[in-house]
Amino acid sequence: MPHGTRIAELLINIGAVRLSVDPPFTWTSGIKSPIYCDNRLLFGHPDARKFVVDALVSRVKNLHIPPDVIAGTATAAIGWAALVADRMHLPFVYVRSKPKEHGMGKRIEGHLEHGKHVVLIEDLLSTGGSAVSSVQALREEGQAIVTDVVAIFTYQLYAASEAAQEHRLKFHPLATLGTLLTVAAEQGKLSADDVTRVGSFSKDPKEWGSTL
Repeated sequence: MPHGTRIAELLINIGAVRLSVDPPFTWTSGIKSPIYCDNRLLFGHPDARKFVVDALVSRVKNLHIPPDVIAGTATAAIGWAALVADRMHLPFVYVRSKPKEHGMGKRIEGHLEHGKHVVLIEDLLSTGGSAVSSVQALREEGQAIVTDVVAIFTYQLYAASEAAQEHRLKFHPLATLGTLLTVAAEQGKLSADDVTRVGSFSKDPKEWGSTL
């Protein structure tokens, strides 16, 4: 079974992903969404956690350039990145969402030598804004070479594809919204109509919410 399909099953089965067309979820940004994902719930399930870490490591090992350092975005991806770095015997750093308000005002926590090739681990890709911000900090503050972001799950929003292209990045999600919808339909958790409605969310999230 491909990694993506199994991870989609795990996300659904442990409740890390929830699907609801009516009523929808409201994200922090105010967007109305038929899906809500909290990958941190995976940490509490050892078998699922191990499978995800194995999949992340495999994806990182198959990138075009071997990394010197593994980085994680704060806070949700810190644990995943640390586990990947430990498994691969590589240095680990994490990137704050904003600079410290005291001390040296750093965003990067940990020892990062200049000129190192860094792979960023994300737990979730929505618009790609968090990943891009972290990559910019690694490139500017850390003087690092960053070309790839490996993530557990993506909503497949067009905005993320645009962000990756604009900032010369490649996003490598293990599981996608499309895969998740296929699994949810096979499990009888979504009707064919709901699959179509949820699938249309990724094409235009703002318009999707306005039609409810």
